Amino acid sequence: MPQGSSQYRPHRHHPHQVAVIVDEGTNPFEVGVATELFGLPRPELGLPGPLYEVTLCAPTPEVRMNHGFFTLTGVPGLDAVDDADTLVVPGRPDNVVPRAAAVLDAIRRTHARGARVLSFCTGSFALAEAGLLDGRRATTHWRWADLFRRLHPKVLLEPDVLFVDEGDLLTASGSAAALDLGLHIWRRDHGAERANAVSRRLVFASHRDGGQRQFVERPVPEVPDESLGPLLAWAQERLGESLTVADLAARAAVSPATLHRRFRAQLGTTPLAWLTGERVALACRLIERGEERLDVVAARSGLGTAANLRARVRRETGLSPTAYRRRFGPAAGEPVTA
Repeated sequence: MPQGSSQYRPHRHHPHQVAVIVDEGTNPFEVGVATELFGLPRPELGLPGPLYEVTLCAPTPEVRMNHGFFTLTGVPGLDAVDDADTLVVPGRPDNVVPRAAAVLDAIRRTHARGARVLSFCTGSFALAEAGLLDGRRATTHWRWADLFRRLHPKVLLEPDVLFVDEGDLLTASGSAAALDLGLHIWRRDHGAERANAVSRRLVFASHRDGGQRQFVERPVPEVPDESLGPLLAWAQERLGESLTVADLAARAAVSPATLHRRFRAQLGTTPLAWLTGERVALACRLIERGEERLDVVAARSGLGTAANLRARVRRETGLSPTAYRRRFGPAAGEPVTA
């Protein structure tokens, strides 16, 4: 699934303002994801100040969250969305119950003035109720896909992916996929190097493409251990070499067909897609560190040619390598047009 078709570029003033709507029944885990990704200090980046600031807001002075485990009080009202560059709408379990009119109005007016709007898990129901997703691609949790289609038939639902990036509208399929979408936003806003630093702090996979499968089987491993971890670490140290799927299979001492099944079961993607994604991420890091020779970047990342590098980087980031360097390189300035 191409992630680079959008021309949306966030505002570049710092810090970037993120508002999170907490509605009746909201999942507290997804609120925590938003605050962890965008609201906490990031000492691992070594910057003088934060790149994002988070504000929680609610339609009423007191909001009971999912199953009454938490009650939120003392946060701003929904007017807080009017200062947001990005609005986050978490999910809730009662998706047949319409959202409050004030919540839907806050979502609509935030999008209407050009801010970025994203949903976590079943928060996509709220975006659809607000009319933002008609004729647009989106995803939601696999358990609710059939209900979503019945309630919102005009939305182009993609139920088998981790997240969908439509530029100004982004939807994550589940609570854990919200982390994938958040790191994707970090890459889009601030480059692969900083996104990797954040993912390491979170001890979370740094690069899972939105097109990977939502539902990943994780059976209890038999002896010998069939975990892909050692193989992935081995391959990541050799991305500049002419690694193929056959090489990965040989290293794992299995057939290519068996390796393909393990990648699908454990990562929700194919060996080739994973290898290509890792190479593009490495290429982006090399560009960010100042390497200007595209043939060198292509060779060191394993992408082969400058032409392939250009195509892959544009598909992943929406920018040419030159534009990506201007945006995220050592002398990064204002955003450029791809």
